[in-house]
Amino acid sequence: VVIELCTLAFRPDEMSKSNIIATALFGDGAAACVVSTEGPGLGVFEHAGEHTWPGTTDVMGWRLDSQGFGAIFSRSIPDLVLAELRPAADGFLSRHGMDRGDINSFCFHPGGAKVVTALEQAFETGQGRLENERLVLRDFGNMSAPTVLFVLERELATPTSGRRFISALGPGFTASFITMLH
Repeated sequence: VVIELCTLAFRPDEMSKSNIIATALFGDGAAACVVSTEGPGLGVFEHAGEHTWPGTTDVMGWRLDSQGFGAIFSRSIPDLVLAELRPAADGFLSRHGMDRGDINSFCFHPGGAKVVTALEQAFETGQGRLENERLVLRDFGNMSAPTVLFVLERELATPTSGRRFISALGPGFTASFITMLH
């Protein structure tokens, strides 16, 4: 179970650009998934990993002070996704004896509209291919960690076979990766 209450981080005492943007972009959300080694399922998690870029604590995250959390949110996130995420994902796949040609479908944490566009360009999916990512943003906004599970729910409703690549972005700046057979 993943629960994010992003509205708790709103800082009425801090009217910074970063705080206002984070408040406007992030919403509360909750999601859960059942992972089991028994019975029928919608897929099998195959490999998992993470990549953190050194020196990127100023890109996304939280600053803690005596008043609470303060948002750290850089405008460079779409540029970082476009330039750096694909090489990190390729490295992850390579460590597991795969490459992009072994992937049949993608499921991404959407981040925001500009991030979705950067993901489509970086992974060469074609413009508009990440429709579920856009629909989740439209319907619920960016709920931080639960968002990728909302996208995965929609992806699993689409009949497909093969290997799915799942990725989420987080503070630090960090990317998490999972491959899933379905």
